[in-house]
Amino acid sequence: MNKTPDKILAEKLLHISAIQLQPESPFIWASGWNSPIYTDIRKALSYVDVRNYIKIELARAIVETFPDVDAIAGVAKGAVAFSAITADTLGLPYAFVRSTPKDHGLENMIEGNLKPGWKVVVIEDLVSTGGSSITSVEVIRNAGCEVAGIVSVFDFEFPLARRRFDKEGIPLISLLTYGAMLDVAKEIHYLDNADVETLREWREDPASWTPHK
Repeated sequence: MNKTPDKILAEKLLHISAIQLQPESPFIWASGWNSPIYTDIRKALSYVDVRNYIKIELARAIVETFPDVDAIAGVAKGAVAFSAITADTLGLPYAFVRSTPKDHGLENMIEGNLKPGWKVVVIEDLVSTGGSSITSVEVIRNAGCEVAGIVSVFDFEFPLARRRFDKEGIPLISLLTYGAMLDVAKEIHYLDNADVETLREWREDPASWTPHK
């Protein structure tokens, strides 16, 4: 049976530990959440085959879903490299959106040049609560551009993020979702059934989740 692109990507990211799963020894996120998963999608940049796979799949998703896009914008910092190489692959103008204004010079939020009226696709390395994505969308819209949609490498599938995108009317396309990643982790015996259920529980209420004793 041929593997789907998302399952291929899941295997690659798990193999290089760009996604790490530790239900018995959880990580602590910057938000203070206990988490049985840690993601560092940027780690894929050091692996040529994984980097190229992500680049090609991002480009394919954009061409298939947003064929009339005028420019690509990356979200700093995690998506800057992926979005730049994807824009280069597609032969499109590129810019990235800072999380805060530059503290000197022109105090830019957008690094690069997005012309008013352009349709822009935003690239994220991962989507969790959706906060950084929505901020970037607002900055791009304030520059007079239309945000056609967001394409992410990985999506935690948090209900909060989905509500935010729906409210803003922004389509979200993700190369790999949390649910698909768990399916692959089980298939390749990275996790057993109990661990998979633990990871599913966490996703339902990550802010309140505590590891099982």
